[in-house]
Amino acid sequence: EGNYNYYVDDEDEEDEEKEEENWQHDDAFKGESKASSFIPCSPALSSRSPATSSTPSVLNINVGGQSYRLTYQAVAIYPKTRLGRLATSTDRRCQLGLCDDYAAQVDEYFFDRDPAVFQLVYNFYASGVLRVRDELCPRSFLEELSYWGVRLKYTPRCCRICFEERRDELSEQLKVQRELRSQAEAEENEQLFHHMRYYGPQRWRLWNLMEKPFSSVTAKVMAVASSFFVLISVVALALNTVEEMQQVDWKSGDSRPVLEHVETLCIAFFTLEYLLRLVSTPDLRRFASSALNAVDLIAILPLYLQLLLECFTDDDQPRGRGSQHEHDIEKVGRVSKVGQVLRIMRLMRIFRILKLARHSTGLRAFGFTLRQCYQQVGCLLLFIAMGIFAFSAMVYTVEHDVSSTNFTSIPHAWWWAAVSISTVGYGDMCPETHLGRLFAFLCIAFGIILNGMPISILYNKFSDYYSKLKAYEYTALKKERGKVDFTRRAMRKISECCGEGAPHPLSQQ
Repeated sequence: EGNYNYYVDDEDEEDEEKEEENWQHDDAFKGESKASSFIPCSPALSSRSPATSSTPSVLNINVGGQSYRLTYQAVAIYPKTRLGRLATSTDRRCQLGLCDDYAAQVDEYFFDRDPAVFQLVYNFYASGVLRVRDELCPRSFLEELSYWGVRLKYTPRCCRICFEERRDELSEQLKVQRELRSQAEAEENEQLFHHMRYYGPQRWRLWNLMEKPFSSVTAKVMAVASSFFVLISVVALALNTVEEMQQVDWKSGDSRPVLEHVETLCIAFFTLEYLLRLVSTPDLRRFASSALNAVDLIAILPLYLQLLLECFTDDDQPRGRGSQHEHDIEKVGRVSKVGQVLRIMRLMRIFRILKLARHSTGLRAFGFTLRQCYQQVGCLLLFIAMGIFAFSAMVYTVEHDVSSTNFTSIPHAWWWAAVSISTVGYGDMCPETHLGRLFAFLCIAFGIILNGMPISILYNKFSDYYSKLKAYEYTALKKERGKVDFTRRAMRKISECCGEGAPHPLSQQ
């Protein structure tokens, strides 16, 4: 055992006693039949099978059609492995239970396993070191090792590092693919709607109308109308700030801008759209936790909150004449506070443009990229914050004694540091001393390096996620259309068969 102990980690040595108990109960042998797992295997007194004149010294093995020859002495060094148990066991039933078949004519044990992986196991028994090939699937390799009872600790450190990196990368890719497929495909199954108590089929058709634009012509029209109203509402929100558009209708006495009526119409459509989705969903909890549905709710809430606040701010006339002045002062104070709240609510209406993410694959891929790269984005924000605090303090230290300087405090220097790190450079604040300019150069260089680091990572992941999401959407669309076409073809074939099988009236006569 001296030729493989070098590759054993300390962590593996600490867990060796726990794993030995698992080996005794055959927990590591996945794929072994239940009958063989209860067969007791009594080891021989020596490190090989019983020493008799008829017992050969070579163990003949056939794995997937390829024959191998191993000495009992080399296999018996590892008695907890499958071949080690086969070589050291004296019970014939246990030996036959450890293999898939046995050819008595040639004394050969047959195993229906992958010969490519067993070649590495064969080399392990010969050399004591388990090598790992890059072309092997990590999951399949681990399953084969578990079947043969060979532990991963026998691999060299270089092979183990590469193998663990590929295993983690594969797990991450599978996780991303599952999440992308869940976004591209419809999560709700048709059977959920048919088993509903109230209006199941009708709600299924309504759900297809709202959530599957390519399911019918009406669904396409609904998706186009939703995008059209989003664009109209955003344009109306922008034009409402133009002075020429803020006209007052003196005949009717309406002091509201003209385009606010257009916005009210858009809000009515968004409210109807949200209510239809809410009525047709089969799972309210999943509906409430959806990010797109939260965006829909945020798009319509500001107007209703604004109307609610306007109703509460309508004051009644004062009862006495003496309280008129106090009433006016109190009303002005309340109106100023309510006006600030209303401005914030009107600002929230700009989030209405996020509704386009429901019909845009690129926006959903961008949001998915930010969710997957939250660690990189968090590190980027942390580095930016560290740079802002560090360089603003440096520049303030050397610039605050200069007359007519803008660096009057470190918080005032934060703006300059943020603009310099982002490489924008407005020029409204600039250092005048030589040391301050040196710090400014270092700040700009730090910003250039910092901004260039995450761009390639984010772009590569975004392009990868976008192509995969587009492919999953195309596959889901083809699958949905294939179901419809298959149903129609089946019904047509059945009608043709029934028509051909029915006897003609003239032939009966």
